[in-house]
Amino acid sequence: MTYRRWFVVGVAVAVVGVLVAVFAVFYGSFSPRGYVEDHYARAAGRDIGSDALAYTSTRSPSQVAEEVTDAWQPADEYVDGSGVYLRYDDDSVVILPVAAGSLILLERMTTAYPRYHHVVGRGWGWGRGSTVRGGGPGAGK
Repeated sequence: MTYRRWFVVGVAVAVVGVLVAVFAVFYGSFSPRGYVEDHYARAAGRDIGSDALAYTSTRSPSQVAEEVTDAWQPADEYVDGSGVYLRYDDDSVVILPVAAGSLILLERMTTAYPRYHHVVGRGWGWGRGSTVRGGGPGAGK
């Protein structure tokens, strides 16, 4: 009886493993960072130091933004003539127009917010829970 039980447990674990693998293959990445890494061409020569990793696409910034936001809903989004700025909990995806399509910059929020604050202003908020008012009576009013 115990061999049979272990066989059933082993088969169940194998099935779960196969399902996870199928999900990973068909649904891609598990984060906005992974999505960008998997779907766009790496352009290391356009990196901003070690902070912002560069990728490119032949599509327009609005088309790239639509693809990314369809896959991963951002916490905040700011759009103006200079580009599309997407904020996630830990990462930012900044999509800028270039002659041949788009430059996509993938960067942690800790360095992206100071870099793009002059563009997005208060539009991005800051970190998790930034839209939640805190403090005592009358705070944030």
